[in-house]
Amino acid sequence: MTRANPLWGAPRIHGELQKLGLEISQATVSKYLVRRRTPPSQTWRTFLDNHIGSLVSVDFFTVPTALFKVLFVFVVLAHNRRRVVHVNVTDAPTARWTAQQLVEAFPWDTAPRYLLRDRDAIYGAVFSSRAQAMGIHEVKTAPRSPWQNPYVERLIGTLRRECLDHMVVLNETHLCRQLRDYLIYYHSARTHLSLDKDAPEPRLVEHLDQGRIVETPMVGGLHHRYTRRAA
Repeated sequence: MTRANPLWGAPRIHGELQKLGLEISQATVSKYLVRRRTPPSQTWRTFLDNHIGSLVSVDFFTVPTALFKVLFVFVVLAHNRRRVVHVNVTDAPTARWTAQQLVEAFPWDTAPRYLLRDRDAIYGAVFSSRAQAMGIHEVKTAPRSPWQNPYVERLIGTLRRECLDHMVVLNETHLCRQLRDYLIYYHSARTHLSLDKDAPEPRLVEHLDQGRIVETPMVGGLHHRYTRRAA
């Protein structure tokens, strides 16, 4: 019982045993209680699940252009409904530029409680100061541990596989336009396994009597949205 419930102490376990008809003193329960060397703490997955409604993740990834210039894409992902709150592109990221993206992503009183990021030096003291001023608590992953920031890493993989790997980026403006077009599809049409096969912007289930199926090209024909329309 103590192994299955690490947060329970002797009084709680003694109470459960009494309810099970086992007459034993609390002192005896305390004597045989399994002692832990360190205080129990929640797992990393539990932390992510418990704070899904007030947690966002941020990260950078790079995109080469047709002329072999490297562009840096900064994304802000809200774990709740897997919404991309903000995305922007630059060819020379700085801590001040990154801090400004945080302000643009969360104007007024929309800042989340927690922000999950890696320990890249690009964030710097300016970014941390801006986050603190906005009332955001930074949660940093362990060094070289991208698996601790899984949702934004999965988003970056999706952006590459379903969009950027199928086109040649010309410049910063072209990349911004392509990301904007894909994110319209991502939010309004693309179904997600983690959302019970719904889209970040919930889609209503359409019934057979609502008409024939209509195919609407999106992202330049790379993807499509299917809806029913009356004949």
